[in-house]
Amino acid sequence: MSSYSLVVFDWDGTLMDSTNGIVSAIQGACRDLDLPVPSASEASWVIGLSLESALRRAVPELTQAMLPRFLERYRIHYLLRDPDLQLFEGIEPLLGELANQKIRLAVATGKSRVGLNRVLAATGLRDIFDATRTADETFSKPHPAMLHELMQELDVEPERVIMVGDTSHDLNMAANAGVHGLGVAYGAHSPQELLGCTPQAVVDTVPALREWLLSRVGA
Repeated sequence: MSSYSLVVFDWDGTLMDSTNGIVSAIQGACRDLDLPVPSASEASWVIGLSLESALRRAVPELTQAMLPRFLERYRIHYLLRDPDLQLFEGIEPLLGELANQKIRLAVATGKSRVGLNRVLAATGLRDIFDATRTADETFSKPHPAMLHELMQELDVEPERVIMVGDTSHDLNMAANAGVHGLGVAYGAHSPQELLGCTPQAVVDTVPALREWLLSRVGA
């Protein structure tokens, strides 16, 4: 059994219950611009990618000329729901338990730096993470750059790293970086899709995530 010293978390759909907010923002911006509205499943599939990469997949009719206006409307819709977005119940104490065991913690997210900094400040979690990476400062998932950069910054070998995420993009990034992946099935992608990426396991609740991680970490 592996003993991990660095746990890297995705943000949306893994730590924060924001999947529905992102889906609604994509759909709302489409309506505002009279574009075909993707289904909830189509919109949720792209969560975890950089925003522009996500939109190219979810809204193929969106042209480059329309992109600035679309992003403006997307952010308005998202920020209207922002005050209601919360961490999944049990996530904050789990992070505290891991930190108390001297486990290094990091975030690798499709959010922008501005967006991640905003939610870190709002949740009071900024200081619990040893390092973070966002999609606008390096390559988007499933490219392994975020994980490679985090491992280099924190001086941790791949065999001591576990990437936790709710999408196939997270788990494929882990595989591409040569680290283990752990899927959480309470976010954007189905358990079947997560299992197709051959993670170490897929858990369906935060308590199950806690049990799995705490039995496999060690500084």
